[in-house]
Amino acid sequence: MSTQDKIQRTVLPIPDRPFTGPIMFDAKDPNSKFPPITPLRPPKGAPNVLVVLLDDAGFAAMSTFGGPCTTPTADRLAAGGLTYNRFHVCALCAPTRAAILTGRNHHSVGMGAITESATSAPGNNSIRPKSMAPLAEILKLNGYSTAHFGKCHEVPVWQTSQMGPFDAWPTGGGGFEHFYGFFGAETDYYRPDLFQGTTPVEPPKTPEEGYHFDDDIATHTIEWVQQQKALMPDKPFFIYLAPGGTHAPHAVHKEWSDKYKGKFDHGWDNLREEIFARQKKLGVIPADAELTARPKEIGAWADVPAKLKPVLARQMEVYAGYMEHTDHQVGRVVDALEDMKILDDTLIIYVTGDNGASGEGGPNGTFNWMIPLNGARDIETPEFMAARIDKFGTPEALNHFAVGWAHAMDTPYQWVKQIASHWGGTRQCTLVHWPNGFKAKGEIRTQFSHVIDVATTVLDAAGIPEPAFVNGAQQMPLQGQSLVPSFHDAGASEFRDTQYFEMLGNRGIYHQGWTACTKHSTPWILTGKFPPLDDDVWELYAPADTTQAHNLAKQKPEKLRELQRLWLIEAVRYNVLPLDDRKLERFNPEIAGRPQLIRGNTQMLYSGMIGLPENIVLNVKNKSHAVTAKVVIPKDGAKGVILAQGGVFGGWSIYAKEGRPTYCYNLLGLQYSKIEGKKQIPAGEHQVRMEFAYDGGGLGKGGTVSLYIDGEKTGEGRLDRTAPNLFSLDDKTDVGSDRCTPVSDDYDSAGSEFNGQIKWIQIDLGEDAKDADHLITPEERYRVAMARQ
Repeated sequence: MSTQDKIQRTVLPIPDRPFTGPIMFDAKDPNSKFPPITPLRPPKGAPNVLVVLLDDAGFAAMSTFGGPCTTPTADRLAAGGLTYNRFHVCALCAPTRAAILTGRNHHSVGMGAITESATSAPGNNSIRPKSMAPLAEILKLNGYSTAHFGKCHEVPVWQTSQMGPFDAWPTGGGGFEHFYGFFGAETDYYRPDLFQGTTPVEPPKTPEEGYHFDDDIATHTIEWVQQQKALMPDKPFFIYLAPGGTHAPHAVHKEWSDKYKGKFDHGWDNLREEIFARQKKLGVIPADAELTARPKEIGAWADVPAKLKPVLARQMEVYAGYMEHTDHQVGRVVDALEDMKILDDTLIIYVTGDNGASGEGGPNGTFNWMIPLNGARDIETPEFMAARIDKFGTPEALNHFAVGWAHAMDTPYQWVKQIASHWGGTRQCTLVHWPNGFKAKGEIRTQFSHVIDVATTVLDAAGIPEPAFVNGAQQMPLQGQSLVPSFHDAGASEFRDTQYFEMLGNRGIYHQGWTACTKHSTPWILTGKFPPLDDDVWELYAPADTTQAHNLAKQKPEKLRELQRLWLIEAVRYNVLPLDDRKLERFNPEIAGRPQLIRGNTQMLYSGMIGLPENIVLNVKNKSHAVTAKVVIPKDGAKGVILAQGGVFGGWSIYAKEGRPTYCYNLLGLQYSKIEGKKQIPAGEHQVRMEFAYDGGGLGKGGTVSLYIDGEKTGEGRLDRTAPNLFSLDDKTDVGSDRCTPVSDDYDSAGSEFNGQIKWIQIDLGEDAKDADHLITPEERYRVAMARQ
């Protein structure tokens, strides 16, 4: 930290200082002198900063920490730096990301869970208070160049349309000058829904040409650094690199997954034993650590049906290849820094997972992630899975591995992602590498640390004070502690005495080595009634019990009560209350109490509207609805997509096939139901309309589809079954095209553009979908417009 820096940095932006010297009439006057313009820079000695955050990777996945996945980049950074083996995250992705970017606990910044399940409660509303400015904004206002590449899951869902507001977007109020990546929990990593800044863009290559999202963002990161150093060599950078890996869908080209063929045929129970032995040998866990028991909710490998074992083994092969590929892309960035001779002056913080490995795939995993999310797990029989074994990990799949593998990836701890009560959901190894900042190499640091410590550490390393005001808002103090003292001293004191944990009712507390915790819900169980929160059974673990293997709740009830009270105090302090264990219910904004962009039974769409998230378009599932498009057809006939929602793994599309109106309903990537019009749409201005009469009687039922041209029926057909909950997590709604992946196999995304003009599209639900003449008259459109004023 520089002691020579004289700039006042506690009020940001740094206030202008007007010139107070004499002003001459003539600039040529010898007394006419003004100080030179000096570009803002951080204090002298401030390093470049690269923060890497992997997704859904457990404590034990990497070879660096005893795992089965080869990770040479992590190996390299560990050998040249420090490994923090008691580093903790928040048990779910968006909360960890909000915490790392702000230096505050996730409930403090409104991110109690993921953005899609935000409620109106302050700790769960997904709205970052202005009093808690993000790290990137602080660094930018102190003279850093800032860029974010990869996943962004911190924007409130009602603000993710192209109309913003962009206050929470990376390049809006997020503090980043450049962003390239996707929004939300996940995307199709072969055909991602990409944004550059606030503009949707197309991937530069196709899957057939070798495209992969993590490769793409590594390339963009390298190119951005090269440009930044070419144009501003004296200005340090802050890069936040957030790969898709290893979040579902587990996607990697076969040359990576095939490296692991046959290596997991012995199953997850044996794999845990092997990892545990390697962890002790590497010193990642203490020599006296104990391997915790497999929870009863997770089946034994021996009980897996013989015909299913090859499929489950293949799931793990794909995951391992995926992890190696992800680490390789991080390595490309590290290599580029070395080639540019700036690696030694770059502080790298490599957080190897935003939560524990994900058990959300359930007991048998899944070939198409949308199937279990729609409550149709029964479709994926052993025969169904076996028939698709060679497609796992490819562009034809949306796969996720079984929970047994996730548990193995969290060895030696109990549980997985979402389970904030136990270390399997929250403990990670984190690597710190900074050759010019400290001399230690290949050493392990055992101090208890947390993801909120990253922001404080970066500011400390850069010599930048914690600001009192940012953009006019008085700031609440950062809640993390700096790791810098431990850079130089392995025996540095613990950074904190106390840290709470909570996610979906699963909760725990760390205090002076002791931990108390209670598991409330199971990740892959989305429906059903959870037990009352007051009935949850708490566990207690002593400081010497590093893996939480021996529950002392019955032996030390007074100590347990002490920690339970402390958890409640911390919960009040950091906006954790009220506890909210609802899962599917919170995805309904009317129940959750968060804003909706679109209300009522009618929505208008217009040409050029693309990439609209599913939750900002009227929900047509489980109800009768109609879609009417006013189009102008060229003389050579209609071609292309009028409106599409979803993609290759589920959705629906209205398009022109050989000039005729066509409707395709894609049921979870399993079945294409097509209704084609008998007549071509004539040249000129016309209305094309689709009506769906829902059978009713529950969720996911079928119905009758009717197609009309200018009110005259031209086609009819049946759907036997529909998706009740979700079409896609990333393939969105597009007017005039079908981006990312195609809903129908009648066209591909690249050639899906509508060749005519779309004047407007109207979606109507329920009673509003009924129209005796199957036309929308100008008078009807006027009433709709006036009703929305």
